[in-house]
Parts: sequence; structure tokens; C-alpha cells
Amino acid sequence: MQGLKRLDRGLLRDIAALAAGIFIVGISFGAIASSQGVPWWQSTAMSLFVFAGASQFATMGIMSAGGGLLAGVAAGLVLNLRHVPYGMAVGEVYWTSLRAKLLGTHLLTDQSTAFALAAGGDRLRAKHAYWTVAVSLFVVWNVGTVLGAFAGQLVADPAVLGLDAALPAILLALVIPGLKDRRTLAAGLLGTAVALVTSLFLPAGVPVLLALVGLVVMWKGTGERREAAA
Repeated sequence: MQGLKRLDRGLLRDIAALAAGIFIVGISFGAIASSQGVPWWQSTAMSLFVFAGASQFATMGIMSAGGGLLAGVAAGLVLNLRHVPYGMAVGEVYWTSLRAKLLGTHLLTDQSTAFALAAGGDRLRAKHAYWTVAVSLFVVWNVGTVLGAFAGQLVADPAVLGLDAALPAILLALVIPGLKDRRTLAAGLLGTAVALVTSLFLPAGVPVLLALVGLVVMWKGTGERREAAA
């Protein structure tokens, strides 16, 4: 409760909206997995121990298409390479003890990283934002997977419902306000361009990592703000 007091209503509203989107996507994953013949306990275990939506969808898609276990796992690992710079960026937020390191690393996602970084120099606020997002998404993702796994047995093709489009829509809604800043917009456009171009010839997951090149646009601005503050 003390941590939640550090977060304003607007931020909590954003987290709630994001959690709602993740919940729907979790249902989609469980339903699609079930329709592919994956037992509910396997999709549930995957969400519990892997907890990486994009990697789970990729792994399941490759395996269901006959790609095999090794190909599926390899795809998931490539996609999760982006978590390396994420950990370097926000590691200090949760690297407070061995238990916190293990749990925080497992719960590390694009969203928890983004909310922690958005807190700026307020480390305590970043810590509360990180854990609030991380724990909330872990809970709703796993609950959604279980519900979807059972619901998937009743729907012939869950993919036609378009549930997997909920997460991108929610993330877009959260990102749009930040694009009012020209430097942020430029960084986003540069990163997007790099990802789109490199996706034509590089394996899945690598373009996302290379999109971080867009952050060089922010580097000069950060230095200028520090000098102004001094």
C-alpha cells in the first residue's frame, strides 16, 4: 500500500489499462494454445515459468507449425535477447537482494522497464512503478492463460476473434501522449525505421534490439538538460 501511494492516479490508471490489455492477450494465448491441442496445464506452466508473451506466441506458433521444440525454443530465446539491455537499464531498481534479483529478473518485461524508466531520476518511484507493473502483469497474464485455455476448448479458432490485437492497441494508447515531445518522437521514428528495415533480413527479435539505436537521439538532450539543471 505504501508503494501505491508513491504512484499518482494517472499512472495507476495507465497500469490498470495495460493490465486489462495483457489480461485479454493472456486469454488469447491460452485459447489459441488449447485450439492447437496443447493441454491447459502446459500452456499454464509456460506462462508461469517463461512469462514472455511474444516468446510464448512465437514458440507455440513454430512448434504447432511443425518446426520442432529446438526451433521454437531458439525463437523464444532470440526474442528475449532484448531483455539484456532492459536489465542493464533498470537493474538497480530491483537488484537489492538475491531474492529480489531472481524474482525481478523473471518479471522483467517491456512494460515494467518502460514504466520504471518513465519515473526518471526518482529511484523510489521507479522501484514502486516497476514492481507494481511487474506483479500486476504476472498475475493477470497467468489468470488469463488459464481462462483462455479452458475457453479455447469451446471456440474452433480463437485467432479470428482478434484478441491478440488488444495489447498493441493498449500500448499505442499509452505511447501517444509521450510523442508530443519532438525528441521522443524522433527517437521512436528512428527506432521504428531501423527495426522495419532490418526485419527484412535479420532473425526475429534482433530488429527489436537494433531499434534501441533510436535512443541516440535522446543522448544529446539528456546532456543538455543536466547542464541546464546545474
